[in-house]
Amino acid sequence: MTVRVRRVYESPEPQDGVRVLVDRLWPRGLSKEAAAVDEWPKALTPSTELRRWYHAGEGSYEEFARRYEAELASPEAAELLDRVRESAAKEPVTLLTSAKAPEQSHAAVLARLLQD
Repeated sequence: MTVRVRRVYESPEPQDGVRVLVDRLWPRGLSKEAAAVDEWPKALTPSTELRRWYHAGEGSYEEFARRYEAELASPEAAELLDRVRESAAKEPVTLLTSAKAPEQSHAAVLARLLQD
């Protein structure tokens, strides 16, 4: 199973496989053609409240990850997570985010959950 995390602003690469945008909002200044996104499952993204809480600097990354994992337990998110996991078992999946530090973002949490 290959799951990787990349910034959506980086040029697509052949080894990306299925490109999944995991941000709730479309990345600024990026056309749909340039992004080359195959899927955009918004139910896999952190809630607006959680995103705002984390970006306001009110909590640690570990607390954010814990709260985000709790949100992913909802039936709709769990179903989408399973679907992406099934895709990753067949071909590479690249989780795309506009976060400046993808390793400290929700995309890293998703990647870890997908590989568990």
